[in-house]
Amino acid sequence: MIRTTCIGAYPKPDFVELPDWFTTAEGTDTSDPTGLWAKAMAAMGEDTEAILSRGVAQVMADQETAGIDIPTDGEVPRENYIHYHCRHLEGIDFSGLTEKSLRNGAYVARLPTIRSRIRPRDRFLASDWRRAQAFTKRPVKITMPGPMTIGDTTADAHYGDPKRRGAELADALNVELRDLADAGCLHIQIDEPLFARKPLEALDYGFENLERAFHKCPAGVMRTVHMCCGYPDRLDNPDYPKADPRSYAELASSIEDTSIDVVSLEDAHCHNDLSFLEHFQKTRVILGVVAVAKSVVEPVEQIQARLQAALAHIDMERLIAAPDCGLGLLGRDLARAKLANLCEAARTFR
Repeated sequence: MIRTTCIGAYPKPDFVELPDWFTTAEGTDTSDPTGLWAKAMAAMGEDTEAILSRGVAQVMADQETAGIDIPTDGEVPRENYIHYHCRHLEGIDFSGLTEKSLRNGAYVARLPTIRSRIRPRDRFLASDWRRAQAFTKRPVKITMPGPMTIGDTTADAHYGDPKRRGAELADALNVELRDLADAGCLHIQIDEPLFARKPLEALDYGFENLERAFHKCPAGVMRTVHMCCGYPDRLDNPDYPKADPRSYAELASSIEDTSIDVVSLEDAHCHNDLSFLEHFQKTRVILGVVAVAKSVVEPVEQIQARLQAALAHIDMERLIAAPDCGLGLLGRDLARAKLANLCEAARTFR
């Protein structure tokens, strides 16, 4: 049948009192140079691991109850999926922030600044994976931000060359990725929403650096890339500037020519011409059929209809159903309702 997965973020349980870019209006550690996240982590003290483990357990249970085949850890320990990773890299300054316009002018934020050469500092994602995998027999997917997306969500005061910056970021990501694979993680997802916003740059150097990040990734590990069109700033905001969904068609052939096993694309917020799926002859496709920034819960029949439309262009074995992106904006009740309908719809295809 059509398998199901989540993309990354899930609403944090109330007892995990960490700031989160879904709930902190002006962003975490981009408007507060003293570090809300670091203060919150310090406040948990000796109970940090127990609180995070309890939070991950709840998130995993919600996904299993819904029927998700390939769950994520919900990114429970993260303030956001980009800066969480950046904290574990040398060369990025979180105290001297730089104001920068982001996502093709969608918003302005004060960002951590790259001051020197990027290098890996400590390993951490394998530990996150082990924590989540302990709560389920289903294979847990771990996510990390891609080189191009990190470059766009930091301020560069060192490289001045996005391709070279991306290459060194990719090398640092590769260390973490191979450590994850060695630990036993079979689903590793690199998030590159910037590919959809900047397809020309993606074609120029983005795919090259993405391959560099996956270098020597062992056989058997699903090399997954997520390319969403961007989060709104709140629920039910139809006017938020998103990437042009036509970017998917522009990039499809290049994706097929890479070592990527699985590509994740959004379709629920704004429907695509699904004929572009025919570009993928070997690549599996995670198709977003549940909106992550709309409070309406999609009926099972609506999700079924969209999956049926996709099956006119891709075989069932290579189609995976998912939300468009992370579920952090929805809150737990809406997230559970949407996932339950998603899984019920997917189960009807056999």
